[in-house]
Amino acid sequence: MKALLRPWRAWLLAGLTGLLAGLTGGCASAPADNRAPPDDESVVGYYWQSISGHLAMLNASRPVAEWLADARTPDELRSRLELSQRLRDFGVAELGLPDNDSYRRYADIHRSAVVWNVVAAPELSLTLQTWCFPVLGCVGYRGYFAQAGADALGARLKAQGLEVSVYGVPAYSTLGKLPGSWFADPLLSTFINYSDAELARLVFHELAHQVVYAEGDTMFNESFATAVERIGAERWLARHGSAADRAAYEAVQRRRADFQALTQDYRRRLEALYASTLDAPAKRQRKAELMAALRADHHRLKSERWGGFAGYDHWFARANNAALGVLAAYNARVAAFEALYVREGSDFKRFYAEVARLAKLPAAERTAALDAIEPPKNRTATPG
Repeated sequence: MKALLRPWRAWLLAGLTGLLAGLTGGCASAPADNRAPPDDESVVGYYWQSISGHLAMLNASRPVAEWLADARTPDELRSRLELSQRLRDFGVAELGLPDNDSYRRYADIHRSAVVWNVVAAPELSLTLQTWCFPVLGCVGYRGYFAQAGADALGARLKAQGLEVSVYGVPAYSTLGKLPGSWFADPLLSTFINYSDAELARLVFHELAHQVVYAEGDTMFNESFATAVERIGAERWLARHGSAADRAAYEAVQRRRADFQALTQDYRRRLEALYASTLDAPAKRQRKAELMAALRADHHRLKSERWGGFAGYDHWFARANNAALGVLAAYNARVAAFEALYVREGSDFKRFYAEVARLAKLPAAERTAALDAIEPPKNRTATPG
């Protein structure tokens, strides 16, 4: 599905400094109200796979300039790398994104995803389990450089009665925490062949994480970065895209909007059900009915509005509380950030300064500030 579903993208951990701190004295526990169930994987073993996997990826990378100068580089890859550097320069000049060595190197990692994320939620709740790490804070996923590790954790969590989703991630950000060009986040074979607009979105999104990061607030961070990627991609297409490029992008955006509206509607229905006074058996029966209705509504969208487009089939076939829960983290406050961008005169410098101010507030105040920009009752689904 490539970048059709925006949650298929994340940080793994925020840099080797944070990882090493975790090995020597950091805490890998979760908050008491949604603590991740214990598993039989050692903390040291988990951190080691993260460090070694990240270093292996970096070791496979070379500066883009070397790839372009190499006569053995295939023409198609050469074209994509050239585009990536134009996007990178555009991000600096037009979007105020960091002018550093990120995405100035490229690695072919010979697999479909760079990491695989595991998310989990209870049978009758959309609240994701969380894991806590140095620097990153608490996040609602756990990432692995090998799919086998993710699948093994998923199996353990399922055995403990949780609903689980395991999905591949094409890119992640180290938040610009590591020094030097060799440690900078590289372009990867997992996403270099995305369409022009999708490649722009991904690069702008990951760079936005380097601008502002609120520790432990995935919804804030991902919604902010998604707003930046959307604004940036639309500006790029307006300047450099053909009429066909813009039409294709708009079609994708319409499907995304439909997908977000549908899943948001069913998240609300399920949340109301789980909060109700019905007993557990009644909740299970009603939940099964709602999940069947969700899949039926997807089938109608696919046949009536999407011309048979099958890109979301896999997601709906495996939809559960975990899959629905993680969607909210990536899109819930995008409209608020877009409104804030307009309020700040569509000036990226002012916009970033205000987002940075919000990121420093206590979580409750941060949420209240976003609610003041876009009250909850006014929220509508936005294409992620």
